[in-house]
Amino acid sequence: MDKIRMGVSACLMGEKVRYDGQSKLDSYITGTLGEWFEFVPVCPEFELGLGVPRETMRLEGDPDHPRLMTGKTRRDLTEPMKDWCKKRVAELEKEELCGFIFKSRSPSSGAFRVKVYQADGMPVKAGRGLFAAAFMNHFPYLPVEEEGRLNDPALRENFIERVFTLKRWREMLAENPTRGGLVKFHERHKYLLMSHSIPHYRQMGRIVADMKGHDLPQIQSAYFEQLMDALQLRATVSKHTNVLQHLAGYFKKELQPDEKQELVETIGRYKQGDFPLIVPVTLLNHYIRKYREPYLSEQYYLQPHPVELRLRNHVF
Repeated sequence: MDKIRMGVSACLMGEKVRYDGQSKLDSYITGTLGEWFEFVPVCPEFELGLGVPRETMRLEGDPDHPRLMTGKTRRDLTEPMKDWCKKRVAELEKEELCGFIFKSRSPSSGAFRVKVYQADGMPVKAGRGLFAAAFMNHFPYLPVEEEGRLNDPALRENFIERVFTLKRWREMLAENPTRGGLVKFHERHKYLLMSHSIPHYRQMGRIVADMKGHDLPQIQSAYFEQLMDALQLRATVSKHTNVLQHLAGYFKKELQPDEKQELVETIGRYKQGDFPLIVPVTLLNHYIRKYREPYLSEQYYLQPHPVELRLRNHVF
């Protein structure tokens, strides 16, 4: 497959564009993810022309509408940065990004819980970097994360799963942008969606079932919003267990007694926290091949992203 285009804070790629002239090279991003992603690096301060090295900056005031202030000279860079952000996000529309990995704690690029300093000099972790905010407002359904949060296995899998699903969505729109294409997409993502949100899955099913007489682009737009909203919700052990039991039900007649017992026990061990998700999923994939179950063989739940990324190899 073609590499997935992904925005990223330039310092995470090893570019020495930080205020102190250093980088924050992240080997997981450049190495592991670099096998699958093609990165588009962005550094707001450097691209704004502030130079390297430069003064430190921080956010101040109202967390919802912070000011970007330099540390020593007390220069207010809020409006110049906002003007640059507006132009930059418009330029990024051409890049066909499937997401963005931001630099944590940055006053320009931090996406979550960025410090915003108050009048008493004390910070509250309730802000968002000006560029990150502009990007997320301009592309509200694109997956975003910070490099630090990618160390959390659950957040890492959720982010990458959303990225690969978005890639498949765009491929469907490019290759088969019909009502039939949407039906097929929904069918193949059934159990992946159920592992995140059964209510969303049902609502999306109603959208697909009620297409007659409606404008297709509007249907696709409504479905896509539900799709990305659903995938943002965490796929818990309980939700996964429910899906695994549904999948096991397809083999009631085929499995031998010892195979059935092994599958039940494996799902149970996963639920108890003894096995990672990859163990019952691998066993189910084995039975799908052995007993030639065509419907399940097309379910993206069983391989929503490359196994080489090892996103389901952790015990929760």
